[in-house]
Amino acid sequence: MTKKEKYNLVIDYFTNNIPNAETELIYDNPFQLLVAVILSAQCTDVRVNLTTPAVFKKYPTSEALSQATFDDLFPLIRSISYPNNKTKHLIGMAQMLQCTYNGNVPMTVDELVQLPGVGRKTANVITSVIDKQPNMAVDTHVFRVSHRLGLVSTKATTPLAVEKELIKHIPPEHVHRAHHWLILHGRYICVARKPKCRACIIGDLCQFEEKTQ
Repeated sequence: MTKKEKYNLVIDYFTNNIPNAETELIYDNPFQLLVAVILSAQCTDVRVNLTTPAVFKKYPTSEALSQATFDDLFPLIRSISYPNNKTKHLIGMAQMLQCTYNGNVPMTVDELVQLPGVGRKTANVITSVIDKQPNMAVDTHVFRVSHRLGLVSTKATTPLAVEKELIKHIPPEHVHRAHHWLILHGRYICVARKPKCRACIIGDLCQFEEKTQ
């Protein structure tokens, strides 16, 4: 099977089975999504969704969050991983939004990565989810599934290398959804340990050496 045929098969499967794949983070606007994605680093979406309602209630806008103190915000997110750093990042991010972008969330990767707490993965999530830009955020699930399905080469050993290979082969109109296809597949089927291979309809593509029966 050629690489093109493999990608076509994967895209066809997910298009038919998860046509409306989207983030599981709960948000109402770009600012809230940015806060949620920053909090989600090395943390589950479930935990983030339990935490953000109190944050959004107290700090509904970037202006409000920009005026927060560490001692005000930290108790609201202390159950999240790395709460010290994330508290500082969120306040710094909100302050920069106010000073540089008039309180609005910018919609380019280059601008977003200048914000405290925002790396390339987060910037790709924001631009693909909000603006449907063809940007591929590579988290641990996308990285694992892409390799197991043989969508990327074994030489793609970094998130950026995986991102570039996926972008190269996935048509632009599918990229913003493909990110969620791979995440959801990795989160619920192709899990890190003891993947649910019996439930995987595209298992014939899988190159994982420790398949479960």
